[in-house]
Amino acid sequence: MRFLILSDIHANWEALQAILAGAEGRYDQILCLGDLVGYGADPNPVVEWARQHVTAIVRGNHDKACAGLSDMEWFGPRARAAVEWTQEQLTAANLEYLRHLPRGPLVVEGFQLFHGSPIDEDEYLIETADVLLVRPYLTYPLSFFGHTHIQGGFLVHRAGFEELPGALGGSQEHIVEIPAHCLCLANPGSVGQPRDGDPRAAYLLYSAGEPILGYQRALYDIRAAQDKIRRAGLPPGLADRLAAGK
Repeated sequence: MRFLILSDIHANWEALQAILAGAEGRYDQILCLGDLVGYGADPNPVVEWARQHVTAIVRGNHDKACAGLSDMEWFGPRARAAVEWTQEQLTAANLEYLRHLPRGPLVVEGFQLFHGSPIDEDEYLIETADVLLVRPYLTYPLSFFGHTHIQGGFLVHRAGFEELPGALGGSQEHIVEIPAHCLCLANPGSVGQPRDGDPRAAYLLYSAGEPILGYQRALYDIRAAQDKIRRAGLPPGLADRLAAGK
């Protein structure tokens, strides 16, 4: 089974469409690691697409907040404004879908999916020190996570921890072979709001049972996504950051 693995779409329809076009014919099922909504101006089209096409999904912190399942204590002003705007825009059916998204980890084909970490969907795995804390909870050889908006990941082996790079430096694809006898945590990066310095939409291709990760990037119409954010009256900084990938 070939999987297209997405995370942190954040209501960016243009980025999502570019990825689907670039990955066409290269996957059988779509998996999502959360945060369908928040920040971007197309929450309903993105959620409706997910309802029809995503095979397995876990909720993200923005999904949870927009569904009214958590407060926004840890959200900054721009993120809070986006959540409040999104809550006003969502249809009843899409809101209900977000409310019933499962919390990770979710097991699929012998690997697991979670948004932040295996113990807390709001927790960031950014450095090897963060991975050390959750090591006892990595119960499968391969895990996929999101939340950081940074494409890459980590290997856990006898000698310690190793960071995995994504497809940066202008490359469209970066293939990583997972060594034997390692635990691997792979982050596809963010579809709709990358924060690794590369503004291209990020995703990952993976075939079940094979020790190969295909980190991918796709160019998309950033200006169109920015224009929608500005016309919606969302904080301008949410539009500006798309061009910088930060």
